This record gives sequence, structure tokens and C-alpha cells, in this order.
Amino acid sequence: MSGVLPLSSREDEPFIGARNSAGNGDSLAIEMEQETSTSTSSGGSSRKKNSRLKCFGVDLSPDNVAVAMVYFVQGVLGLARLAVSFYLKDDLHLDPAETAVVTGFSALPWLVKPLYGFISDSIPLFGYRRRSYLVLSGLLGALSWSLMATFVDSKYGAACCILLGSFSVAFSDVVVDSMVVERSRGESQSVSGSLQSLCWGSSAFGGIVSSYFSGSLVDAYGVRFVFGVTALLPLITSAVAVLVKEQRVIGQARGPNVPLGNSSFLKSSKENIIQLWNAVRQPNVFLPTVFIFLWQATPQSDSAMFFFTTNKLGFTPEFLGRVKLVTSVASLAGVGLYNGFLKNVPLRKIFLATTVTGLSCHGIEPTVWNK
Repeated sequence: MSGVLPLSSREDEPFIGARNSAGNGDSLAIEMEQETSTSTSSGGSSRKKNSRLKCFGVDLSPDNVAVAMVYFVQGVLGLARLAVSFYLKDDLHLDPAETAVVTGFSALPWLVKPLYGFISDSIPLFGYRRRSYLVLSGLLGALSWSLMATFVDSKYGAACCILLGSFSVAFSDVVVDSMVVERSRGESQSVSGSLQSLCWGSSAFGGIVSSYFSGSLVDAYGVRFVFGVTALLPLITSAVAVLVKEQRVIGQARGPNVPLGNSSFLKSSKENIIQLWNAVRQPNVFLPTVFIFLWQATPQSDSAMFFFTTNKLGFTPEFLGRVKLVTSVASLAGVGLYNGFLKNVPLRKIFLATTVTGLSCHGIEPTVWNK
């Protein structure tokens, strides 16, 4: 019976008596049956783990869902793009030059994105560096579009609201980008590319959802109604903030507790600025930055083209919404093409092909340029 005794130390209590009264053959059979059951159980657990929902090859964990939803909101906010253009032209009676100036305010918050990352990392609000800023960004966005739907009746008020709305989107974009960078750190180009595909695919899908309705709703209900509907969308960003897995910062238990006068805060701020400057000086960061600057500095004719297509060609808001739908579908197709076939291709070759053919390069962010 010496072969039976070691089995009595196992946790399956109902089988202990049977082992003690059975021979070696019976105890061996019981042990084999137990191992088979364990193997089957672990196999089922493994299959259950492998059956998690995925999108673009990325597990849809709560954190990744939050990132995808923030990008989705960025895309679906295009619902108000046509409404803003028609509001400035038809309601405020601005000319193309004034329209370009007012809409140009939306680009200002995107020019200082590194500052938002510095603020988010250095100044936790209510103990959180991610959640709190996502909630705040969503509330600011909802406020800006609510004002556009109710009180704004001048170009100055419109410019301020557009600036505030763009700021809320830019800040939330920095927060989720930092989450993506944390997940991409140390990963292969394929994994990083999948994360970027999830981000840009979510944004493109949001654009598809809003594109057609952006024109038809303006035709049917007017621009104020569209602004009111758009005011609800940034609240999604605030809602998904609860999905972000983040440890509370010790010492930030009550209130914002922003230590602006603290010497340690000033020291850490100086160190962060030095690190940022050292990062920008690196060729793999500086050269893409110069390229993006030159690309964005190219004069654009968006406002003049909008006045031409509506005043001269007579395009309706619904037709322009359909055109936007086509471009959004093309963006999503570009994301799928990159995720399916190109994410393992060296990025320099992709950029060269993009330059030559003029294909969309959505889904490729600076966070993976150093891979």
C-alpha cells in the first residue's frame, strides 16, 4: 500500500477512502482519471482564455476598450463638422477668410500636445493621472458644444467654443496616446501596429457612423440641433474613464492637491523638461517632426473649397455628408490593409510607397516609428 499513501495528501477528499481500500491498480486508475480531468479542465480554461474578443488582433481588455472608445469619439465628433461650416457661412455670414480664421482656432490646442502630457504626468487630479483628465476632457467637450447649441451667436463666441472643444479632444488624445505608448514599450512592431490599428480603426468607424448623418441632420433639423446631439458624444469619454486600470497616487486622497509650490515638484518638472528636450533632439524623433511640420505648413483651401462647392456648385449638406462617408470608409480600409498585410513591413518602405502612390497612411503613429 506504499504506492497509495502519497495520494492521500491531495485535496480531493471524497476519493481518499477509496484509495485506502483499493489496490495499487485501482489507485493508479483513479490517479490517471484525476490527471485527465485536470488536463481537460486546464484545456477548457486555455480555450476560454483564447476565446477572448479581439479587434485588429488586440485583446479587448477594459483598458483597450477605453482607448478604442476615446478614438471612436474623436471620429464621431465629425458629426458637427459640416454644421460648423454652414453655421459660419449661413448664420454668421462670414466670408471664406473669416471662416478660415475661426476654424483655424481648432488647430491651436494640437500644437502644444507635449505640454498636456507633462501636466498629466506631473499633476494628478484627485489621485489619478489618466481617469481624472479623461473625465474632465469629456465634460469640457460637452460644455463647448452645448454653448454652440444655445447661446453662441457671434464669431468670437464660436471661435472660443471651437477652441475649447478642440482642446478637450487634444487632451484626451494625449492621455490615451500615453496609454498606447505604455503598452507598446518593449513590444514588437507587429504588436505596436495592431494597437495603432485599433486606435485609427475606431476613429475611422466613428467617422463612418457620423458622416452620412452629419449632412442629413443639418438638412432636416438645422445646425443647432446637430450641435446639441454632438454635445452628448464627449460624455462617452468621461464614462469610459472608469474602465482605465490605474492605481491611485499615494498622497492624493482628497481634492486635486496640486503641489505647484513644492520644491520636489519644481525639480521633477525641470527633469521632465530636460528629458523632453533630449528626446526631441534624437534624429528618429526630430526628423519625423520636421516632416510633419512641413506637411501641415502646406497651405490648405478647405474654406475656399467649401464656399465653392456650396455656392457655385450647389452641393447640399446631405451630398457632402455622403462624400465624407466615402473618405471615412477609405480610411478604415487603409487601417485594415495595414493591419492585415503591412504591419510587419519596415516603416520606411511604407512611407515611400505612401509618398509615391498617395495612399492613406492611417494607423501609423510616431509611437511606432522607432521600431
